[in-house]
Amino acid sequence: MIRRHIGFFGSVQGVGFRWRARHAAGLYGCTGWVRNEPDGSVTMEIQGEEEAIEQVILAIERGTWVRVERMEARTIPPEPEERGFGCD
Repeated sequence: MIRRHIGFFGSVQGVGFRWRARHAAGLYGCTGWVRNEPDGSVTMEIQGEEEAIEQVILAIERGTWVRVERMEARTIPPEPEERGFGCD
């Protein structure tokens, strides 16, 4: 189990990014949260198996209007008590 803090940059707000992230996280058994940032980026913390996290990111990038130009990711300590995936 790992946890990643990821910043997404590009055409990522107003295109269904957060909905797609929440849906994919549930599908692949990941927990965490996602939110829009004032600078037009999206921040996500996601926790799960590495392969599952990769699948969530691929599902997000397959969105019709989503265009991720750059991601900044770092591994952070897991939150073992976390349940579900929130969307701000």
